[in-house]
Amino acid sequence: MLTRRETLLVLAACMACAAWPDITTAAAGKSSALTTPWESWKRSFVQDGRVIDPGQQGISTSEGQGYGMLLATAMRDRAGFDAMWTWTRNNLDVRGDGLYAWRWTPGQGVTDRNNASDSDLLIAWALVRAAQRFAQPDLLDAARHTTQAIRSQLLLDTPWGTVLKPAVEGFATPQGQVVNLSYWVFPALPTLAAIDPSPHWQALTDSGLKLLSIARYGRWQLPPDWLLLVDPLVPDPGRPQRFGFEAVRIPLYLYWAKLGSPTRYASFKSFWNSFPCRDFLPAWTNLQDDSIDSFGADPGMRAISTLVQTGKAPQQASPPLAQQTYYSATLWMLVQIAASEGST
Repeated sequence: MLTRRETLLVLAACMACAAWPDITTAAAGKSSALTTPWESWKRSFVQDGRVIDPGQQGISTSEGQGYGMLLATAMRDRAGFDAMWTWTRNNLDVRGDGLYAWRWTPGQGVTDRNNASDSDLLIAWALVRAAQRFAQPDLLDAARHTTQAIRSQLLLDTPWGTVLKPAVEGFATPQGQVVNLSYWVFPALPTLAAIDPSPHWQALTDSGLKLLSIARYGRWQLPPDWLLLVDPLVPDPGRPQRFGFEAVRIPLYLYWAKLGSPTRYASFKSFWNSFPCRDFLPAWTNLQDDSIDSFGADPGMRAISTLVQTGKAPQQASPPLAQQTYYSATLWMLVQIAASEGST
């Protein structure tokens, strides 16, 4: 339990490191402009605090809860945040170690007790932001508990630095550790360092940037969705060797954390700019043979491309969020927030 003095120091540290910017006229205007899509997102994907993925038999995941809580803090929606946090705490906090069960299925409850490390980062980050935004310092205890659990159970020292395991179980193979570079939620890490002072958090940022500079494959020199930590590094042979639905979040997080640069963005831009037809952008490319999908990227992925290439978020969701998948609509909303918070 944090003392009152510790709570004030933590909140001051968060503000000092710009982990959560103060409310400004511009930020308030951005939030107001997003009120309609935010309400549409909630109507489409949230029920009694449970974030639902209709395309996956209505399951809920710790990822969805983390994203929802994060969006609610950005939208200054305390009631929405409280409902999502209450559902998360009551239904996914079943492991007893500060981490959250990954999947919950209607009629069955938790159907996968393993955690997802990016989800845990998102939840801890959202809790700290809510503590400041809604003046609820008690949330810092839960955030700190999860942050310390991530550090103690999910960080691994390797020749490439301190890396993030995707989960407590399931990603250590006889060949080596498998990681997912899109699980490095770069903008969250300074916030977590503020409530859990440790050199591990900067080391994690450093390792993510280092791996991104090395793990480049195929015609466009893109990072894979899943990476096997062997020497030399290779896309995980046990999964589709693609840049796609997972790794597309990498440039979003780089932008949000103000870690983007022409060099770090170059491969993503090269890929996206290879398809000048405004009506088509591939969702993925195979990093072995450079083949691409034929169905095209969803609006959320397109929004990331727009953000990275122009520094601006799309003004309107097309099609409307209610007609998109949970993942696409969520990415679109995240891009809106990142455009405001990650701009320089």
